[in-house]
Amino acid sequence: MYELLKDIFGNDIIAYIIGAALPLFVFILPFALFAVYLERKISAFMQDRLGPMRTGPYGLLQTIADILKLIQKEDITASETDKKFFNLAPYLVFAGSYAAFAAIPFSGMYIGSNVDVGIFFIVAISSLVVAGLLMAGWASNNKYSLLGAMRSAAQIISYEIPTVLIILTIVMVTGTLSLEKISQMQTAYFWNWMIFGGAGWGLTKFLLFPFMVVAFIIFYISSLAEVNRTPFDIPEAESELVAGYHTEYSGMKFAMFFLSEYANMFAVSAIAVTLFLGGYQSPFGYLGNTLGISWLIPIEQLFWFTSKGIFFVTIQMWLRWTLPRLRVDQLMAVCWKYLIPYAFVNLIIVGIITLL
Repeated sequence: MYELLKDIFGNDIIAYIIGAALPLFVFILPFALFAVYLERKISAFMQDRLGPMRTGPYGLLQTIADILKLIQKEDITASETDKKFFNLAPYLVFAGSYAAFAAIPFSGMYIGSNVDVGIFFIVAISSLVVAGLLMAGWASNNKYSLLGAMRSAAQIISYEIPTVLIILTIVMVTGTLSLEKISQMQTAYFWNWMIFGGAGWGLTKFLLFPFMVVAFIIFYISSLAEVNRTPFDIPEAESELVAGYHTEYSGMKFAMFFLSEYANMFAVSAIAVTLFLGGYQSPFGYLGNTLGISWLIPIEQLFWFTSKGIFFVTIQMWLRWTLPRLRVDQLMAVCWKYLIPYAFVNLIIVGIITLL
């Protein structure tokens, strides 16, 4: 992508700036606006009501109106806060969420940075989010904010363990940390996807299939906890903690936490899609190949990638309005008593199958 921008503008710095800004303005911001509207409509449908209907046709402009409202709101900072860290926290959380998109391959032609350690980079850079949440809770000088931040840090750090174990499972099978290469390995048709045991036919694929399904389920459950979604939303439990770590925030700083949450929802869905469900690959082959139109293939890849990602984001929203919130002890028990042992055993079995 960078080389293409460099050819167009003829300048390294401009190519870097535009390449870095494109995901934000072309995808993340529009997606966040769409996702907020979608969640409101899904919750309304499940509760037998209409949801937003006044601003724009069918309420389509409601989220845009909300963003404009947040932009114009006064930036209030309480007198007892640690102002330096209080102001820095939302930027740190947003930077960690935004940077994760750099290594996600949206299509064969569009990937921010095609590094060989893409999945390792995402796991590492997303740790900035934990630091930002702790900073927000501590600097707010509010007991609800601090409790929410401590819960969030404990939860995210705990559920990173089964997440990383599942990632290692995929790395053992594919032999690479590059998300682009993992996507390429799942090309052609859906039966080549990792959740079905990967490309090719044979005994290895047959043996891997059930364990890959288990790996996907563990990864998706862990990803819900990583982004604080129900039933793992105790860091923001409204009935207990007001709003959790962002209780004291208003205006654009609150909007940055809000935007980061929805960006994270798509990021974890995109990683799940890339690791298990073919990434940007079409499940049925490409119309561009059939018609002999090469430029159509990247557009199809982008369509399939975003469609799969939005599908799993929709499932996250569906679960939010279906399941009750877990208690703190239940949340930790799910991770340490069930997901980590199952993920570890799954890793060993897949390793043995791959080796033999």
